[in-house]
Amino acid sequence: MAHEYTGIERIGDIQANLGEGPVWDHTTGQLIWVDINGQAVHLYKPADGSNRTIALDQKVGAAVPRQQGGMVLALERGFHLLDLNTEALTFLVDPESHLPNNRFNDGKCDQAGRFWAGTMAQNESVATGSLYCLDIDGTVRTLEDGCIAVSNGLGWSPDNTTMYYIDSPTKKVVAYNYDGESGRISNPRTVVIIAEDEGFPDGMAVDNHGMLWIAQWGGWQVGCYNPMTGEKIGSIPVPVERTSSCTFGGEQMDELYITTASVGVSDEDRVNQPHAGGLFRIKLDVKGPRANFYGG
Repeated sequence: MAHEYTGIERIGDIQANLGEGPVWDHTTGQLIWVDINGQAVHLYKPADGSNRTIALDQKVGAAVPRQQGGMVLALERGFHLLDLNTEALTFLVDPESHLPNNRFNDGKCDQAGRFWAGTMAQNESVATGSLYCLDIDGTVRTLEDGCIAVSNGLGWSPDNTTMYYIDSPTKKVVAYNYDGESGRISNPRTVVIIAEDEGFPDGMAVDNHGMLWIAQWGGWQVGCYNPMTGEKIGSIPVPVERTSSCTFGGEQMDELYITTASVGVSDEDRVNQPHAGGLFRIKLDVKGPRANFYGG
């Protein structure tokens, strides 16, 4: 029987169209998250409840802090750097300039400072997405080529030997053997399958014990899974159907921040979920690792 976690709270007053990609910046004590369709990066500071919004000129799938300051972004049209003082974008590379109907979705950095991010078709109708890795020297490698429908959750085991990855419509989490030095992945295998009536796996966080916390789009929850057994061991009910992603944060790294979406929620449905697109937080009895920053 999965343990049900209570005590979730809505924080801030921003309601995103497609909230995604939360990452905790431990150096500034703030949560970075994006509104993909709203073309915005949000920076929320729990200490004073302040929120800064940076408007962009295209959809943004992920934003991760950079070791040298600013951020690296996976945008609709490729990888960019963002200067937080001027809010100016610097274009790096677009591995899919030949695929105008694709866009980047979720992304995350590994311990070596490489930025992993995948793509998907804008209309989600065909599997034309790929998984890429932007190295710290600015070169891009393609890890899964043109076979991904909705590239989503990424994460690494605490010992850095396994990488987890989600292609949402498959309803599966795939594990790869991971070589931290080279950044190579091999031996894909399914470790978690989401139950039939519990939505689709979206964004994901890995805790310090190696358990997977998976936002379940259409499932009104974040589920906790043991990737060694495939068993669901916990659930956080969320008052929004379209739960999109989660990350550990807070001073003690024991708070789970959860993003949600309002896209596709009808007026009738909105009565049942007035906070669709909101940002949520819950204190847990487990901790997660600090986020890795981009080293390029």
